[in-house]
Amino acid sequence: MPAMQIDESTLTKMQLRKLQALRNSVGDEIGDRAFLDWLSSQPAAAGAAPDENATLIVDTLWPLIQQGTLTIPRGGYLLRRGRGRIIVEPARR
Repeated sequence: MPAMQIDESTLTKMQLRKLQALRNSVGDEIGDRAFLDWLSSQPAAAGAAPDENATLIVDTLWPLIQQGTLTIPRGGYLLRRGRGRIIVEPARR
């Protein structure tokens, strides 16, 4: 039975790690079959609903970014609710 080829460029980092671990522990052929069985049993992520709050923030801020009146540096920000206002502070790492 010919082995089915796995397109590793479409896999996530976690899936690649699992594939490599299976190949290292039981060999390439058995590891590939076990990985394909595991992958077929995983739920599809395409049905996940987008975060409504994140979508609202993007829709509000994107026109300002395109106009050049707003820049968001690396590292991101935290948004909190304050007394009648929104508090924006740099995210801590």
